[in-house]
Amino acid sequence: MRRSEICCDKTFWGGVHPAGRKELSSGAPLEDCPPPREVVIPLLQHIGKPCTPLVKAGDHVDMGQKIGDGEGLCVPVHASVSGTVKAVEPRSHPSGQPHLAVVIENDFRHPPSAVPPCADTDALDADALIRRIRRAGLVGMGGATFPTDIKANIGKVETLIANACECEPYITADDALLCTDADRAIRGLRLLRQLLKPRDSDRH
Repeated sequence: MRRSEICCDKTFWGGVHPAGRKELSSGAPLEDCPPPREVVIPLLQHIGKPCTPLVKAGDHVDMGQKIGDGEGLCVPVHASVSGTVKAVEPRSHPSGQPHLAVVIENDFRHPPSAVPPCADTDALDADALIRRIRRAGLVGMGGATFPTDIKANIGKVETLIANACECEPYITADDALLCTDADRAIRGLRLLRQLLKPRDSDRH
């Protein structure tokens, strides 16, 4: 069989098509998750190299403080709560292998770390905007968790698509975001348009 014949064949053998079950969460109100007494923050939350820890046991950290960073294909990791670092040690990881993690005992005070917000992102050039994206530790939400600053530095594109489709069963996170906080999603899309300059972007 020729390759072209294989590509044109729209059937496949095996696999399953499970029920979506989206109705279990779609349209449900959002709820705050109560903060835990202890958090375990892996220093590998992206494809590429794990972060090098920037804190040690006994250190105090503020919410949002950078606790790990590295060179190359790597983005920083931040504390999700304020409190005391109990340990920096290997812990269970979604990859199936143990990876170094920062364990923080929550003090429930949550003073934010001093990261000045940008008053006017439109005034930033591409390099400055990409540096801020990396400093925030942004990565893709798919399985690869690829660093966003690298993807945003590919130059001009023909078309920019905001993909909010969720093919997996049960998952409705993107749907909830667009229904409850669409303005934030649109602001992010505008920043990407500012960086990637898709064709005819000046018309929208």
